[in-house]
Amino acid sequence: MTAEKKNARLKIFNTMTRRKQLVVPIESGSVRMYCCGPTVYDYQHIGNMRTYVWQDVLRRTLEFDGYKVKHVRNITDVGHLTSQADSGQDKVEESAKKRHKTAWEISEMFMNIFFDDTETLNILPPHVSPRATQHIKEMLELIKKLEEKGYTYVIEKDGIYYDTSKFKHYGKLTGMSFDELNKYLKGGARVELVPGKKHITDFALWKFSPENVKRDMEWDSPYGKGFPGWHIECSAMSMKYLGESFDIHCGGVDHIPIHHTNEIAQSEGATGKRFAKYWVHGEFLEVDGKKMSKSLGNFYTVDDIIKKGYSWRELRYALMAAHYRSLLNFTFKALDAARGSIERIAEFIRNLSNITEEGPENKGIRKIVDSAFGRFVGAVNDDLNMPKALAELFGMISKINKEIEKGAVKKDDAKYIIDAVLVLDRILGLKLEEFAKQGVVPEEVMKLLEERRKAREERNFELADRIRKRIRDEYGFIIEDTKNGEVIKKA
Repeated sequence: MTAEKKNARLKIFNTMTRRKQLVVPIESGSVRMYCCGPTVYDYQHIGNMRTYVWQDVLRRTLEFDGYKVKHVRNITDVGHLTSQADSGQDKVEESAKKRHKTAWEISEMFMNIFFDDTETLNILPPHVSPRATQHIKEMLELIKKLEEKGYTYVIEKDGIYYDTSKFKHYGKLTGMSFDELNKYLKGGARVELVPGKKHITDFALWKFSPENVKRDMEWDSPYGKGFPGWHIECSAMSMKYLGESFDIHCGGVDHIPIHHTNEIAQSEGATGKRFAKYWVHGEFLEVDGKKMSKSLGNFYTVDDIIKKGYSWRELRYALMAAHYRSLLNFTFKALDAARGSIERIAEFIRNLSNITEEGPENKGIRKIVDSAFGRFVGAVNDDLNMPKALAELFGMISKINKEIEKGAVKKDDAKYIIDAVLVLDRILGLKLEEFAKQGVVPEEVMKLLEERRKAREERNFELADRIRKRIRDEYGFIIEDTKNGEVIKKA
């Protein structure tokens, strides 16, 4: 066993092998990860954003485990057709016509909205965010390699196609043979046979511009004026920035039978090397048990959710609380539950921040924290098991709250607990340090608290109530009287 494998912590479900495997990177200490990014022809809905949230958790976990991660997530701003059969309109060009803008304007607009959404949800920006339109040269070079190796053929007035029968292991990501996959796709009506295609699984590498039609996005090439196919883009961009072989390739489950299968065929066909070592796929999100669609009126963007009064934290929590390989049924009841969970964490941190009583270290409390911390990290490293990890966090909160009620948690213990939670937040990405800052009670409020205690001791409850109201109205803090004393928290 290599030292790298011995020290590996993260197990992830690899679609290629259909089992959980330890992530052992190709280059010691460094993980190269490619994630299929958005096609920027429309707003990204919360189902799309769920994918980028769990990918963010994956990256955060790898970095937590000590790896240096190089994360590439592309922008598809050309070439993604409305049909997976390499027919129909380019989604970006079609959107541009509907909105009376150019394709360049549409892609720029929706790309920036996507970046705003990822920033809102505190998704770490990728180290490289390549745009397809800026990598035409690399795509044409890759097509040339495939042509030289005999993988391509021409359909007149249509484009350059990849002959999938020439790639020995076509379909291996799906667990099906070439013949089985051709039958499956035909039966599932995922693609249709374009006139001139030799096999239903063959796909376009380069599409010719229609005769007598001026596209917003088209380029000269050795094959004629046109634009790239969708699949060639990811292969060209990922290999440019991560090398011909890299560690992790991420996407949604819908990418498995066509997009990712085609990426493998053209990349490995061109280089003769394994393309990606681990293939990681996340499940869909439904809304109230139904597929999300504008026609059903259940199509929600990040902005839609925020406008309904929910915070970014609540949405991020709701999107990552289920296991990434499980179908997520999104409901507003689930968002309300996420709100409750966030408030519980916030109140816990604020209460700890307000503990000022000095005292000896409580080893029992630290044992509770250390044990929960280890189980949380273990759960996340077990195929990103967020439901179990969050259960461990809330289990610890329940135990510590009981100790707080007993007055057993002193200032140094509180700091130890908060520090542990903030370390775990490197994975959660909820910016919990903001709650710790909120929990610090201003000196003026502390003086008013002392006056209120004195008033209560003198049984001057009218004055005590006035002070309580002043603390809330002027400083934004709520006071709760418990059997173990007062608890103060941010309103």
